Amino acid sequence: MNEQLTLFRLDPEAPSPRERHVQLGARIVGYTLRQGRNKRLSLTIDERGLRVGAPRQSRITDIEEFIRSHGAWVIEKLEEYAAAHAPRQLAIRAGVKIPLLDREATVEVLPGSNRVRWLGDILILEARADTTLDTLARRGLQRRAMTLFSERLAIYADRMGCAPPPLGLSSARTRWGSCSHTGGIRLNWRLIHLPLHLIDYVVAHEMSHLIEMNHSPAFWSEVEKLYPDWQAARDELKQRTTSIPII
Repeated sequence: MNEQLTLFRLDPEAPSPRERHVQLGARIVGYTLRQGRNKRLSLTIDERGLRVGAPRQSRITDIEEFIRSHGAWVIEKLEEYAAAHAPRQLAIRAGVKIPLLDREATVEVLPGSNRVRWLGDILILEARADTTLDTLARRGLQRRAMTLFSERLAIYADRMGCAPPPLGLSSARTRWGSCSHTGGIRLNWRLIHLPLHLIDYVVAHEMSHLIEMNHSPAFWSEVEKLYPDWQAARDELKQRTTSIPII
């Protein structure tokens, strides 16, 4: 038997890995495929999920038959790893729980044409076999974020007696939001992972910049009018930063 179920070295000259998924029994399991100078098929499971190494000329049908032949092992190890680790890097696959406000959303994966939809707190990814599930999940979360953030922005604009400014989403790694008189307000879509009261704090913070484009005492006075408990929220937001998953 030439196959091995162990860690493998990545070929530095190999083509870029591809994201695919395969059905194992009742579950659809995503995997990363890298084909290169490997002499045999190999499976690895870590915080990124299932990775497959294969010889350059291997056929997809043979690769996926190999995965299916070890399907029980793959599912067992994925579940063991998920139970033993709580990584920030969240590999999207069927059954994964994603923090959503004060609760969790469950990912469901179905064959389809790369559509995303929500059924309550179930994020349904209708994906083609060669699609990166992370990309679809981000699309679904951003859609949910845009709807919610628009609602919260309208509420705080009403409190200020003004029309809601234009809203956009950002993917910044170091900023929760930004504001300009010409471009409106941009909010980090990853706020959707956090409780609603923290989202409201960021909204109030950015709306206050429409009056004071600085962080002076006058600015914080405006924040306090909209969100009296802003100091506690600011401290909690700093603490929560390291717990947000990376998708």
